[in-house]
Amino acid sequence: MRAFVFDAYRKPLHEADVPEPTVGDHDVLVQVAAAGLNHLDAKIREGEFRLILPYEAPLTLGHDLAGTVIEVGGSVRSLKPGDAVFARPRDHRIGTFAERISVAESDVALAPTSISTVEAASLPLVALTAWQALVERGNVQPGQKVLIHAGAGGVGTIAIQLAKHLGAHVATTASSSNAEFLRELGADVVVDHRTQDFEEELSGYDLVLDSLGGENLPKSLRVLRPGGLAIGIQGPPTPAFAKAAGLNPVVRLAIAGLSRKVRAQAKRLGVRYEFLFMRADGDQLREIAALVDAGAIRPVVGATHPFAETAAALDSLGKTRIRGKAVVSLP
Repeated sequence: MRAFVFDAYRKPLHEADVPEPTVGDHDVLVQVAAAGLNHLDAKIREGEFRLILPYEAPLTLGHDLAGTVIEVGGSVRSLKPGDAVFARPRDHRIGTFAERISVAESDVALAPTSISTVEAASLPLVALTAWQALVERGNVQPGQKVLIHAGAGGVGTIAIQLAKHLGAHVATTASSSNAEFLRELGADVVVDHRTQDFEEELSGYDLVLDSLGGENLPKSLRVLRPGGLAIGIQGPPTPAFAKAAGLNPVVRLAIAGLSRKVRAQAKRLGVRYEFLFMRADGDQLREIAALVDAGAIRPVVGATHPFAETAAALDSLGKTRIRGKAVVSLP
């Protein structure tokens, strides 16, 4: 079976012939039609998440898929061969840059019927990230003020739409060339990150979704109202995350050190900071599919590549600016 793997951390991604997946009792075997490209794939290959998400190489990358069920395990009841599905396989079972993959039934949902397979493949990781930040963690309510950084990116384009669907007043940061596009998605305020300082433009926000990290995070804390929440998806990780992930005491201590400064700043300001490392969830994907088919959310695919170019397409992430997501399409 064709797949794209890396043989060791920081080594190139390349095509290889790998064994066929094993289908467990609660698994479904999916013929992959398209797979989303994510910065997480590049970061895993570079070893950036080795402390919190260790993998053994060689490893097939890929965290998003859309395709067709071709086999189900003996205990599977919600899906059947022939079903069009989409999924973000759970950690340690990734590998969507392949012709086929075995995925836990609970991580899979029927794909939205109103969009293409390529568009469906763009959604799982970024839509689950937005859902878990805004609905699960943030409990965003009508009338609240939400700031979403990097609005033209994969997470940003979906989070803006979801926040607007939830009834929030939505601000985002982006380049001026994307301003009108982001207003069409639902942004009420677009701050040009090249010519404006969002900290000077915005205040009193209930929630900030920060996908940039670095100096952007402490600035984000300062635009929150007292009691407001900043959710970071670039880090730094927090002790609460390390404990929930069951990491060993040495790693937990190291993680506490990484986030000590930002946690202390949040405490001084009377706000909260949480780190989000999204998880697979088929039930949430079903909710997202319903929103897509109702017209509340539309996927944004900025580039589509043939499967044979997966390695080059992954390398291009962050080097070429696109709106939304890049996807590889299998023959």
